[in-house]
Formats: sequence, C-alpha cells, structure tokens
Amino acid sequence: MTQNLVLIMLGCAVLRISAFSTTYLNYVKPGFRPFLIGAGAVLMILGVAGLIQAWRPGKGSPDAEAHGHDHAHGGPRVAWLMCLPVFAIFMIAPPALGSFAAARSETPPPRDQALTAFTPLSGDGPVDMPIGEFIGRAWDDDSRSLTGRTVRLTGFVVPSKKKGQWYVTRMQIACCAADAFPLKVAVKGIQAPPPDTWVEVTGTWIPQTFGKMPNGVVYPQLSGTDLMKVDTPDEPYE
Repeated sequence: MTQNLVLIMLGCAVLRISAFSTTYLNYVKPGFRPFLIGAGAVLMILGVAGLIQAWRPGKGSPDAEAHGHDHAHGGPRVAWLMCLPVFAIFMIAPPALGSFAAARSETPPPRDQALTAFTPLSGDGPVDMPIGEFIGRAWDDDSRSLTGRTVRLTGFVVPSKKKGQWYVTRMQIACCAADAFPLKVAVKGIQAPPPDTWVEVTGTWIPQTFGKMPNGVVYPQLSGTDLMKVDTPDEPYE
C-alpha cells in the first residue's frame, strides 16, 4: 500500500513541475518535457493499478485473509520517509542554480574549435545577445564584430573577488542541472546589485589587450552603461 501511494505522489509531483508549470526548466532542458510528462503519467498509472490490485480480493478468500493479516501488522513507519522528497517538490521546489554554484566553478569547460565567421551585427541600437554568444565573439571572432557595438546581456549577478567589477552570469547545461557550468562576463563601470539578482546590463565590449590567451581563468569584459533588474526567466539556462 505504501509503495503504491508513494508512486502516485511521485507521479503527481513530476506532472506538477512538467505538465502544469515550467518549474522543470530549473533542472533539465526544454526538450525533456514530453519524457517527464510520460514518466509522471506512468508512475501514477502503476500506483493506481497497485492499489486496485491490493483491494481486489473478496472477503473470506485466502487472499483476503492474507491481505487482512498484512494490514494487521502494517509496514515499517520509516518507509513513509520516502515521501519527503515528494513533499519537498510540492512545497519547496529547489530553484535554478545561482551565484553559489557559479562561484564554485572557476575552471571553464574546454572550448570548441574557434569559429572564424560570425553573423554581422545589424541595427544601430543595443543588440540583445546570449552570454554564450558574447563570449564566443569576444574570444573567437577574427572580425572583432563586437568592437564599438552596444549589447544587452541578461543574467544573474555573481560577485567578483576583484574590486570594481562583478559578473553577469548564465548557467549552461548539456542535459540537466548536474552538468551545468557558468558563462560569465565581467561588468565594469556599474555598481554590483545583490548576488543572484537577475538583470539586463547594457554596455560595450572591452577588447583584450594581450596577444595570446594567458593561462588561468580569463573572462571577457563589458563596460556597463545601463542596468535594469528583471524577473527570473522561465528558462534560466542557456
């Protein structure tokens, strides 16, 4: 009985975060939604089928006597602790990874082969750009298309150990939050908002002055000119 109830509650929890909200985007990429909905539905069906099977025997049959005997003894109460993760999802669903996780990762992942052709930036106003694209253009664009262009980046605030700068950050995932790593751009010229605040920061790229990429962790830099606080996006990862 306990196992079947746990299956039903777990199925409800999975459906709640995937079918009826976008909470699942805090943990996995959007493409996993159909699989989560299917898994939640299967868990509920298995749990309901198990309950029906447990209640099916009629009175007076050997199965019913055995069934009653099981009820008399009951299962270990500690088994209900299995429900705690389910209750956690319903009551205090963990948020997307933020500044604490981003600050722990100081080694960027290996970069792909450098790109030498980027789409030219059109228009005269600020260009809305993913942080990952900004980093790619800053390090790998031979045409230096960011030079003199005003861009707008959206991410959350991560403090920096260096004075006079902070990081606008977005976590990138390949599959789920377990493999997430931070994409950071150092912002200068604007006072840092509180950590984990989601912002749109506008500014211009500060070209690197070194000829060859130095050893260690180096982040591209942005000279900030405008800052606006925004709500956490439905899809927090890039």
